[in-house]
Amino acid sequence: MAVSTSFYGAKLEPLFIKYCSSSSSSLSYVTTHLSFFGRNRKSLDQCQRGSIIRCEASSDNANSVSALQQLKTSAADRYTKERSSIVVIGLSVHTTPVEMREKLAIPEAEWPRAIGELCNLNHIEEAAVLSTCNRMEIYVVALSQHRGVKEVTEWMSNVCSLLYPQAINSISAGLDSLVMGEGQILAQVKQVVKAGQGVNGFGRNISGLFKHAITVGKRVRTETNIAAGAVSVSSAAVELALMKLPNQASQGNARMLVIGAGKMGKLVIKHLVAKGCKKMVVVNRSEERVAAIREEICDVEIIYKPLSEMFECVGEADVVFTSTASENPLILKEHVKELPLASEEVGCKRLFVDISVPRNVGSCVNDLESVKVYNVDDLKEVVAANKEDRLRKAMEAQVIIDEESTQFEAWRDSLETVPTIKKLRAYAERLRVAELEKCLGKMGDDINKKTQKAVDDLSKGIVNKMLHGPMQHLRCDGSDSRTLSETLENMHALNRMFSLETEISVLEQKIRAKVEQKP
Repeated sequence: MAVSTSFYGAKLEPLFIKYCSSSSSSLSYVTTHLSFFGRNRKSLDQCQRGSIIRCEASSDNANSVSALQQLKTSAADRYTKERSSIVVIGLSVHTTPVEMREKLAIPEAEWPRAIGELCNLNHIEEAAVLSTCNRMEIYVVALSQHRGVKEVTEWMSNVCSLLYPQAINSISAGLDSLVMGEGQILAQVKQVVKAGQGVNGFGRNISGLFKHAITVGKRVRTETNIAAGAVSVSSAAVELALMKLPNQASQGNARMLVIGAGKMGKLVIKHLVAKGCKKMVVVNRSEERVAAIREEICDVEIIYKPLSEMFECVGEADVVFTSTASENPLILKEHVKELPLASEEVGCKRLFVDISVPRNVGSCVNDLESVKVYNVDDLKEVVAANKEDRLRKAMEAQVIIDEESTQFEAWRDSLETVPTIKKLRAYAERLRVAELEKCLGKMGDDINKKTQKAVDDLSKGIVNKMLHGPMQHLRCDGSDSRTLSETLENMHALNRMFSLETEISVLEQKIRAKVEQKP
């Protein structure tokens, strides 16, 4: 499998930070690893195309001019030998703390705008965004892998004002989640597809990738039962809160408050009820969602309070769960320090369990002796339970993932020869039409329509039969034993034999078009 056809997971390591005069940060070294939905990674230095990718950030703001100049001065075959690559760059709960992840978090409503900005970069053709409490990932189709990675990391730096955004590999089957096997990530992947529908830049490659990921996720859950016994982020939050309460008696009497009645908040409420909680207060902007939850969950007292009464409710609660989509902290040190202490049953210490990213509870709140704040990164303590069983199931899932990744790669490989197939068909059609016109001209004006159609059909039949062999040797969809390298050799041979190659490659044409569109 050629490197350029693989699915990339980029891991950017801040080995050296170079400060420059522009506002964007400089990343001197970019190490890219192959990855597909959690499969074993393989560094580029083991692959056909070379070793570590080095992207030197430019301090020049005239990126459009420099990019065009690079095209003019580069070797003649610089882009003819390179294929577009699918690249993923991002952060996860496994590699970076919540303090950094929240700075990169992109609200779902902003995903289309982010896709547009990414696709305006010189070497990015398609894009998608996946931003959750545990990860923030940018998926792109890069016309040039090296320059594409550089442009995306610079975009992340500019948007988020970070000196060294780190990046990680991506998954879809729940293997890379904080809670291995949890199903929420699959729903979030589906949401990426839903949010990308109709958005320019959410193209065939990226759309195909995410749709295939959904298929993989469903198959893994069906065939491995990996989700059995696994906890979600919401259930882990409830488990953590109960673990931190002083004793069993306090668990039943602790006053519970949930701030936010969205998807995560609703799950927190359900898990509290499952643990025996019979009464809780829910703070939300509107009562409609709370009323719907109340109708769904019977025999539990769910008291609605508006957001305007949030601090009063916090002062009356022992355990506070926060899960809103607010981009700024809702609860700060100055809001909490004057509140009454928690009840004696919980040791007079109020617990905050914040599962929002960006965080709803400021880190400064932890400075107070009367409270203890936990965030999503603290859930690892709960997740460690039953990890061995889930790891065993993950090994079973890996077999499925490898199989499905091969199918996806074969599908994407099959796209490589599409331009040649189109050009060869167009070339043959031009010859056919030209020769047909000559033939009909020699036959005179009195030829009837039936004869004209017969001759036309004859010419089409001959061309189709002549093209059948070459077209078969351009197939690379996994349905035969032909390798990608063999198919590409056939493609290049046909390009040479029939003079199908243009002065510049398809990739270079796309890049030039993007650069020339810049103001």
